[in-house]
Amino acid sequence: MLRSCMSVRAFALLAIIVIGGCGAIPASPAASAPPSADYATAFSLGVEAYTYGLPLLITDVTQRTMTSVNVSQGAFGPVNQFNHVRTANVAGTSEVVAPGASSLSSIAWLDLAAEPLVLHVPVVTGHHYVLALLDPYTENIVNLADASGTAPGDYVVAGPGQHDVPIPAGAHRISVDYTRIWIIGSTQLKGPDDIAAVNAIQDGYTLTPLRRYGTVYHSTAPATPVTTVTKADMPTGLAFFDTLGVLLAAFPPPAADAPQLARLAHVGIGPGMTPSTDAAFSEEIKRGLADAVAAGPARMKQAIAQLYRDGFAAHAGYLLGGFGRYGTDYSKRAVVATIGLGAFLPQQAIYAMAWSDSAGVALDGSADYVLHLSAAPPSREGWSVTVYTVTGELIDNPLNRHAFTDTSDLAANPDGSIDIRIGATRPATAGLDRNWLPTASGQGFEVVWRLYAPDPAQINAILDGSGWQPPAIKANPPAAP
Repeated sequence: MLRSCMSVRAFALLAIIVIGGCGAIPASPAASAPPSADYATAFSLGVEAYTYGLPLLITDVTQRTMTSVNVSQGAFGPVNQFNHVRTANVAGTSEVVAPGASSLSSIAWLDLAAEPLVLHVPVVTGHHYVLALLDPYTENIVNLADASGTAPGDYVVAGPGQHDVPIPAGAHRISVDYTRIWIIGSTQLKGPDDIAAVNAIQDGYTLTPLRRYGTVYHSTAPATPVTTVTKADMPTGLAFFDTLGVLLAAFPPPAADAPQLARLAHVGIGPGMTPSTDAAFSEEIKRGLADAVAAGPARMKQAIAQLYRDGFAAHAGYLLGGFGRYGTDYSKRAVVATIGLGAFLPQQAIYAMAWSDSAGVALDGSADYVLHLSAAPPSREGWSVTVYTVTGELIDNPLNRHAFTDTSDLAANPDGSIDIRIGATRPATAGLDRNWLPTASGQGFEVVWRLYAPDPAQINAILDGSGWQPPAIKANPPAAP
């Protein structure tokens, strides 16, 4: 899951989302007198437009930031080539939010305006991998993965106007509707001794312009290297909707969005529209739109809290769901873009996130918790449980231990179940520290479960709450003196 460069995840979670939720946001945050009808309409539609457009703008800000250097630096680097994270994630890693402790990322931003690109998938043995192709709206177009039966070979990614371009014999065509495509790759890392093997797999993920297919192709080294990342800023005020208009024109929305866009057009929001300069709209309308953008982050925090509350009981106190494709569920799309930008389809990974214990009390790094894992998660490629700060960083600790996986050396109970212990204090009982994930005293934290390639027959039951669920996070009372 990639870090949103505007740090929306940070502001959404800094106030620890618990079952109590957040207070109501006033209908017109800037108005002391009753709002006019024009203002109220613009504010209401502006809030809808903020939710609708947020994933598109987050993705654009992320793309501009990550490609602001022309030399590959981890996940950052030029377009039309893979940029790999080649070392294990550690405390302080900032390239991705909630970085996987058992995988290495490979990122590519495609610009298909000139011609198709050929994506090569190597033969991968002994490691789970996913190469997810996402559109500018964060929809997963396709997930190429070993668990989905992806065959090694060449995949021609063809953009608008290129769908009928002849492709090499034996290659597979992936037709997309946008000139910008984001590839988020993840390759399983089995431990420190596995890094060289994973790096070799990453080297096999390549991109070649179609016209250069069949040649030994290497991207041209820049004459003037740019190695300092320039952080793109999320536009504020009316500039948010002006930028949205530019992006909607560059990346035409799907037909299913037509009813929503028809509503937003009433206040000058849509493809090619710039409400800040549109003389047809009054200052009251523009003020309502600007206030909607100002209220957007708090409303998004509410939406996250609501989604968490809605599934809390069914999912043992976690936010768990099927991500990656959203249709016209614009709120869910915006929430996932905020807390887990670039989530894979559930066929590749199911995520479960918690910021409170099973009683709804915010997780506190000074307390101790027990997670009783009575049965292994139904996954074909393993599982992991990772502890993060509330802003998605791995927690610094003397053991450099951040996660457990299905291959961890965990102590089992007599019945085969496992008790995972989380807290700032190392368990005193001999052997229990094998099952201990350290936290930072006095700080909130987040727990994230990942099921890799979950059993297809189990996916729907996991998602609706009737099947396997991650173990509840239960506060462990201190021992009696």
